[in-house]
Amino acid sequence: MKFLDLDPIARAAGSVKMPGSKSISNRVLLLAALADGETRIEALLDSDDTRVMLEALARLGVKVDRRPGGAAVVHGINGRFPAGSAELSLGNAGTAFRPLVSVLALAGGEYRLSGVPRMLERPIGDLVDALRRLGARIDYAGEEGFPPVVIHPAEIRGSAVRVRGDVSSQYLSALLMALPMRGEPAQIEVEGELISKPYVEITLNLMRRFGVDVKREGWSRLTVPAKRYASPGEIRVEGDASSASYFLAAGAISGLKGGGPVRVEGVGRSSIQGDVRFAEVLERMGASVSMGEDWIEAGAGKEARARGRLKLLDADLNHIPDAAMTAAVAALFADGPSTIRNIASWRVKETDRIAAVARELRKLGAAVDEGADSIRVAPPAALRPASIDTYDDHRMAMSFSLAALGGVRVRINDPDCVGKTFPQYFEALASISRRPATA
Repeated sequence: MKFLDLDPIARAAGSVKMPGSKSISNRVLLLAALADGETRIEALLDSDDTRVMLEALARLGVKVDRRPGGAAVVHGINGRFPAGSAELSLGNAGTAFRPLVSVLALAGGEYRLSGVPRMLERPIGDLVDALRRLGARIDYAGEEGFPPVVIHPAEIRGSAVRVRGDVSSQYLSALLMALPMRGEPAQIEVEGELISKPYVEITLNLMRRFGVDVKREGWSRLTVPAKRYASPGEIRVEGDASSASYFLAAGAISGLKGGGPVRVEGVGRSSIQGDVRFAEVLERMGASVSMGEDWIEAGAGKEARARGRLKLLDADLNHIPDAAMTAAVAALFADGPSTIRNIASWRVKETDRIAAVARELRKLGAAVDEGADSIRVAPPAALRPASIDTYDDHRMAMSFSLAALGGVRVRINDPDCVGKTFPQYFEALASISRRPATA
């Protein structure tokens, strides 16, 4: 297995420009494809997950012209895919798989969607059940409730649909993005407590940019108007707030020993991403944070510097599940046990993240209690060198790289998994890192 050895990082300081947001990039690509007219997308993320979406759109007959500097022009198909049948392999990209299942179920063609082995373990039954209530014909090609799925032509007749909100917010986002294809009003009722609401807010914000303004009554009922998507002409993808969390945490941790601050550029106060609120988590842990319209900077606060430790954290991080992984690793540098709550969605991500994070934190010397939807991390007096398994999960690799700030060598197994969202992550980390002086 390929690995990357990270030597101890004495301090981190500087600035990093964030790549485009994965969550925004794949949503914008799909909405631009469904829209009437051409859409120029600026600062589109170039990663494994966006390549999966681009390849899928190409197989469906959507024309996308790549331009220099990360731009792309999508030629919208006004809700009618040229390809009436296709086989799509979507890797482990949930932001591609779930929305495409929903969209293609309403497209009137014959489609088969599959992915890598881990994708075949990620549940999709609640979304399929919701689509079937609208009249969609979807079969499972393997285990009931899981990919692969085969979609058949069907008469979509319903105007009201129910979907569970307590497993994955991607189910609701997928339905929302698909329903305007019909050009008729529709209503979605959400069963249970909706998790990861900020990701649905991203969906709603982008749908408005494409001319469809969804009305909602709290988070239990949403009404989709009788409008089809229209291109806004041009749209820019903001920097990835989830990826920003690693560098902001690095600035706070490094500041405990005189390093920092670290600034991320391309995401800030004007962001539509919920993960910018990771800055609030760092402040609760004793970091000093400042923010502009498109930048955020973090270092250690005065009290944290004096103690040489961050404050322990006890928090419900359901609203920022991806950045919550960063908080779990930052807890290694806290002054007591930290508890991260309401993160059951970790169980159905790229890996079972609760189990994986607990296992790897223990390698570093932490005492970890794993709950059904929580994790408790008691930091060791001193970190131990460790070889970190990443489970083909980009966020495992990126978050655990921060352990090198604890004065130990960290081996990251399968470092190329960061290509899912941030192919240049380790180069970016190296650019702000200073190694200990050698004798």
